[in-house]
Amino acid sequence: MFTGIIEGTGRIKSVKKVPQGMQIEVETHFDLERSNVGESIAVNGCCLTITSRLGTSFWADVSAETLDKTTLGDLSEGSAVNLERPLKMGERLGGHLVQGHVDGIGSVEAIQAAGEAREIRIQSPQKLACYLVEKGSIAVDGVSLTINQVERETFSVMIIPHTQMKTTFHGLKTGNRVNLEVDIIGKYVAKLTHFDSEEYQKGTKITQEFLKKHGF
Repeated sequence: MFTGIIEGTGRIKSVKKVPQGMQIEVETHFDLERSNVGESIAVNGCCLTITSRLGTSFWADVSAETLDKTTLGDLSEGSAVNLERPLKMGERLGGHLVQGHVDGIGSVEAIQAAGEAREIRIQSPQKLACYLVEKGSIAVDGVSLTINQVERETFSVMIIPHTQMKTTFHGLKTGNRVNLEVDIIGKYVAKLTHFDSEEYQKGTKITQEFLKKHGF
């Protein structure tokens, strides 16, 4: 579990294609002494497992499924990435609950200056539209952000100067693809409130005939 509060950015030192996907080497800007092999780390919002580490670098395997569902396949030597280690129980939750399980890939439609901040408009996949809520939370490339405005499958977020400096967003450009993870609580609420959906009706034994038979 993560919070979407980025610890720092890293740089891709190498990308190696392997039969099951690819292996990446990431150079960090923070101490990895407390990060053990086998532990999780979020890379651009994708939960990966540290398979090896040496000094300020670590290695991680990226499966074919992850390459298909995220933007990690776009990475190349020299690419900058957002990094976050898992949340420790008892620590402050500065952002929101983030799993590191990418729900879809968005596309940056526009970037506009708003004083010292930048407003970024992102096109999301249609399947995620129902989870886009004004003033709700969303993780973009692993960064916890507040949604300012929503228009169908498009939403906007405001990037303050601090976030620009501490993440890869300072280099974000129109047309860039970004990993999106919607609020996990929102997904559960949507699931629980869709009891009248066709999917639910196929799986439940409670029908109109059943209710009439039992006096309802």
